[in-house]
Amino acid sequence: MNKHLQQVRDFHRKFAIKQPDDGEIGHLSDMDIVMRQALLLDCGSETFKAIASGDLIKILGGLVDLSFNALAAIACRGDELVSVSANWRQDGTVLSVMRVLSEKINLCTSGETVHYSGLYAICAHLSQRFVNADFDEAFQIVHQQLMSGRGGERLDLSPALFE
Repeated sequence: MNKHLQQVRDFHRKFAIKQPDDGEIGHLSDMDIVMRQALLLDCGSETFKAIASGDLIKILGGLVDLSFNALAAIACRGDELVSVSANWRQDGTVLSVMRVLSEKINLCTSGETVHYSGLYAICAHLSQRFVNADFDEAFQIVHQQLMSGRGGERLDLSPALFE
């Protein structure tokens, strides 16, 4: 099992967020999908604003938030992460980043694990290739803060940036 997905499941257990027990498959209702999409759109908006301002720490934070929410949807289905390729053609423009993220977020309206997995994969890929950061370390920092119950505090992801 993907360790990030396991961490999201641990977060859900700690804060009593409904999800199927290990080994059980659940279902996302239409309203669950709508709520998940609203969260993804909010995170996407914050990520796009960070891209527009050029703030690498906020961009990284946005990518981790998007990936966390994509994994949360998978956890709420009781599913496992699907291995998908992350395709992003680096053409030197931020518009290509915006396009690929928008497309991946939009595909999540299906409520299917493969699309949430695709969003997770592109966020990890962009963290490494666009932001030049250690995605795993950034995810760990966010996870630790969320597990401590201090999710709303300002987060310093600078240790995850490569120099």
